[in-house]
Amino acid sequence: MFRRHNVAARIFDRQISTAAPGTSVHHTRRFYENLVPNCTIYEVECPDHLYRKITEDGQYLICFSRNHQDLIVYRPTWLSYSCKEECNTNDLPPKAKRTFFFTWRVIQFGLFATSTTQNHDAPVGGAVQGVPSIEKITFHLLRLEDGVVLDQKCFHNDFINLAHNMGVFLYDDLLAIVSIRYQTIHILQIRDSGNLVDIRAIGTFCREDDELFLNSSTQSMLSHENGKLHQLPENPVENGLHQSEPSSEYCFLSGIKQRLLSFIFRGIWNEEPDQALRVQSLKKKFYFHFQDYVDLVIWKVQFLDRHHLLIKFGSVDGGVSRNADQHPAFFAVYNMETTEIAAFYQNTADELYLLFEQFCDHFHATSRNSLYLNFISSHSNNMHAREQLRSAKNKASSSLQFVKKMLVSLPFSCQSQSPSPYFDQSLFRFDEKLISATDRHRQSTDHPIKFILRRPPNTLKFKIKTGPEAGSTDSRTKKISSFLFHPFLPLALSIQQNLSLQPSVVNIHFRK
Repeated sequence: MFRRHNVAARIFDRQISTAAPGTSVHHTRRFYENLVPNCTIYEVECPDHLYRKITEDGQYLICFSRNHQDLIVYRPTWLSYSCKEECNTNDLPPKAKRTFFFTWRVIQFGLFATSTTQNHDAPVGGAVQGVPSIEKITFHLLRLEDGVVLDQKCFHNDFINLAHNMGVFLYDDLLAIVSIRYQTIHILQIRDSGNLVDIRAIGTFCREDDELFLNSSTQSMLSHENGKLHQLPENPVENGLHQSEPSSEYCFLSGIKQRLLSFIFRGIWNEEPDQALRVQSLKKKFYFHFQDYVDLVIWKVQFLDRHHLLIKFGSVDGGVSRNADQHPAFFAVYNMETTEIAAFYQNTADELYLLFEQFCDHFHATSRNSLYLNFISSHSNNMHAREQLRSAKNKASSSLQFVKKMLVSLPFSCQSQSPSPYFDQSLFRFDEKLISATDRHRQSTDHPIKFILRRPPNTLKFKIKTGPEAGSTDSRTKKISSFLFHPFLPLALSIQQNLSLQPSVVNIHFRK
């Protein structure tokens, strides 16, 4: 039976029928097939800022100045112009081209980071060799409603990868900050009062009393050595002994590295029941690669839940490189409560890929209070995304390289995907080479990006065009585009910029 899909028919259907249990939100999101951004204002007159994101609740537009010295936060307001009859884009007054259209009144926090230049004379005590040092990195917690800075957290002579939020992950009120230089995962809590509170530091020590225990053990060992020295003869040179001061520095592996080595050792030990084969296996798989495991450094971290972390290990070069795809990497699941490693995989492991394919949503750890982020399409919750993944897998020339390519995105960066319903692959079909829910720059094109209905009649619903309406006049200059979609309203910004210092071209796409 043919069913109409206009707004009136959908509202009538909602009144007389009830969606299946657990599908009410998905059923409601079908209204977005009718409510699409069908109007574009090209080359909006606006300040030459770096437009970064629209917050998850749609209340604020976050921007930075061109010199990265200022933070600019816009609060959208309601549409300030309307007309009784149908309006054309050219009829809009100049004021309408410089304003946004929506507002909500909810207080929330924003976390921003600032950093100074590299410090080439920084002390190297306890630092990983080969990792640069930033003189000062400061995290600012501010209230977006009025811009008041509530708290700060500073790191001196450290290196935290701030590009694309790689060194920071936020889950509910828990914040993880990765110090690559000192191989420490700092866990902080954001209190309702607006304070950043240190919870624990995972790295050199795993438990709160590890440092106290090691210091007491060291003092005991030093006392024991001093006792032995007092028992030596008066002239130790005659007895072939050279008297020296006992060293108070003992070379220990970090606590998390000891947990990792212990987990690998026990895993290989339990693989072979036969004692002779067990020893051979340990020589081949553990002791032969022992130094390689010791040299691993933490690259990136994400929360899986409030108690488990997914930690990515690799070489020093890969940790500070902009492109770490070619470097070997390992993944470990760490339990913060028990301080144990729960799992360990190489980045070519089929077992980890199968988990990633079937349970991708579990790797996108979203806040329990965030409604919209729970409906981002992935190959574990969307049949169309799953078909695309399997098609790419069948076309791959090497299964090993395909697995490595897919796992390179782990751990996921925090808040790196747009929850906009127009990226819901059960509703719309679009070219993911040109646009997707993932927040990253893409090569710009003069052709409009088409959003086509996924269900019959598979019609074109709307288009997003970047740059000037008439197209670019300079085809030789390479241009990149980024997109900012509102989390639930038919509103989007497209920003086209080139590699020179020319101002960006900003277009606003909205429903008229």
